[in-house]
Amino acid sequence: MLSQIDIHKFNTLIEINTLINSNYQDVHALLTHILESATRLCDGDASSIMLLDKEANALYFEVALGSKRIEIKRFTLKPGEGIAGWVVQHNKPVIVNDVVNDERHFRSIPQQIDYSSKTMMAVPMRVKDECIGVIELINKKHDRYFVQEDLEWLEIFANQAALAIVNAQSIEKAQSEIQILRAQLQTDKGYHTLIAKSRIVLEKLEIIERIAQTDSSVLILGESGVGKELFAEQIHLRSKRSDHPLIRVNCAALPEGLLESELFGHVKGAFTGAVSDRQGRFEASEGGTIFLDEIGDISPALQAKLLRVIQQKTFEKVGSDVSVTVNVRILAATNKDIETLVAQGKFRSDLYYRLNVLPLYIPPLRQRPEDIPELGMFFLKRCMQETNKHFDGFSSEAMEAMLSYSWPGNVREMENCVERACVIGKNKWIGEEDLFLNKRVIPGFDKEGSRNLKTAVTLFKTHFIKKVLEEHRWNQTEAAKSLDIQRTYLSKLIKELVIINPKEE
Repeated sequence: MLSQIDIHKFNTLIEINTLINSNYQDVHALLTHILESATRLCDGDASSIMLLDKEANALYFEVALGSKRIEIKRFTLKPGEGIAGWVVQHNKPVIVNDVVNDERHFRSIPQQIDYSSKTMMAVPMRVKDECIGVIELINKKHDRYFVQEDLEWLEIFANQAALAIVNAQSIEKAQSEIQILRAQLQTDKGYHTLIAKSRIVLEKLEIIERIAQTDSSVLILGESGVGKELFAEQIHLRSKRSDHPLIRVNCAALPEGLLESELFGHVKGAFTGAVSDRQGRFEASEGGTIFLDEIGDISPALQAKLLRVIQQKTFEKVGSDVSVTVNVRILAATNKDIETLVAQGKFRSDLYYRLNVLPLYIPPLRQRPEDIPELGMFFLKRCMQETNKHFDGFSSEAMEAMLSYSWPGNVREMENCVERACVIGKNKWIGEEDLFLNKRVIPGFDKEGSRNLKTAVTLFKTHFIKKVLEEHRWNQTEAAKSLDIQRTYLSKLIKELVIINPKEE
């Protein structure tokens, strides 16, 4: 055991433990702090924390310090490979003061980065006695040897690093469960969770924030499946009418006769089967908002009646000549080219201008690929909860397939695709084969003479991940949250794609 407690070392341990127990959010920064402290207090020249990726059965560099820290992070080791790999495989600490002549020494990496390893000390990071990684220190300064006391201190730091990872995993799990509960609460109230990470959608939400403060009509345009109803919900929820109902009507789902009664209600005897008075959707929306989906499908007669509601806030029930006054905000949506319908005389121009006071165009999913990883994980988590199955996420091949696919059915198609994959998937990760996506890729990715698809997707991933890292000031924990992936998986991607923080160059 440690013969004498060094006050400086002891204070360092207290400082790190305080950070860990305060649920410190940036686990990468915390691990870096732990490694810096271990390296300084044990007089190491270089050091690293390597974590075990069970799926790949490989060790990758999570944190590296020293003159070759950037180059070293490009490499991986298999358990049993090199001294660090031996430590992970046997779950035992080791001091090697003659690295060159040790049979466990893996010479490939030092040779490739022009670095000479003379002495080394490595200890396992354990969670419930299971090795999840290793901390290694290389070359004690002033050509000295590492001693048993150094090893004992390093084991303490390894325990702290393991505790930091456990806490980070617990926080991540709790945040994931909170997200699911919030989504469930919204669902119970009839609302959906809107997933938005792309700049183009975030800009739409900024516009919605301003639109919501008025009572003007809004016309929401976009392809089928882009989530027009979800954006209508956001307008309502952010408005002063949010305490009142949001009533939704799919105008394409009912024939003209039934739709008129559905919208405006009817009186007893208005038609066969009208055995009593019935309130319409406009009356049910009093004080709130009515959302008219597929507005481009309504008949000219209904268009005229709807125009009157917008202009005068009055209407008559079917079979009645008594005017009913309502205080309702109208949101409408269509996936049709409504300007062409107006030009063809199939949609009233005066109604179009009344509805189009505040137009809002929702871009298709293929124009906002940054949302794809976030949406994919959201749908997967929800489906896992419903099916009582568990997946660690999407394989890199599956994610590449989703990023390169054109999604003609947009978010609705993606939701169905992920749910199907969750039901039929049998492995730890959702694979490309589980998605059943055809080869319809985003235009521009497969042009003749341009880079191949895999290269194009890799390039996109590199730029996208780097952009998210820059937005979060290279904080990997926050960036991983933004991407909705494990922070360890983000670190793996950073290494694989050779994404380098400019400050480390």
